[in-house]
Amino acid sequence: MNANEILKTKGSKIITAGPTEAIWTVLRRFRMHQVGALVVTDDGVRLLGLLGERELVNGLVARGNRLLDLPVEVVMAKSVPTCKPEDSVTEVMQMMTDHRTRHVPVVEDGHLRGLISIGDLVKAVLDDAEHETRVLRDIARARS
Repeated sequence: MNANEILKTKGSKIITAGPTEAIWTVLRRFRMHQVGALVVTDDGVRLLGLLGERELVNGLVARGNRLLDLPVEVVMAKSVPTCKPEDSVTEVMQMMTDHRTRHVPVVEDGHLRGLISIGDLVKAVLDDAEHETRVLRDIARARS
């Protein structure tokens, strides 16, 4: 399974934030969509950064309540690892491990295609394991 197949299963809808939006406004989006990260983009195509729970917590510790009125670009992660649609689940998992992140945007030819979370990868691995178990059981039944 690869990143593109995960996006086909989960959908490629991306919850985004603009770099100049106030954190307070964006926090509502986290809650409304029940997500742990938003892709920061000014045009819906080009990745500028990622705003996740970790960036928000670090921003609150550093700036206190003032953070809520500041723009997203003040605390967003600007150096964001990305994957390609053809990257395997294993490659994306390794990337998340290496970069200590739970979300990886999928980018193709400079265009944002989706966002994969650690939860999406766990689901893909479990689905593959379940499928393999079913196949092995079917083979065992056919031999008996």
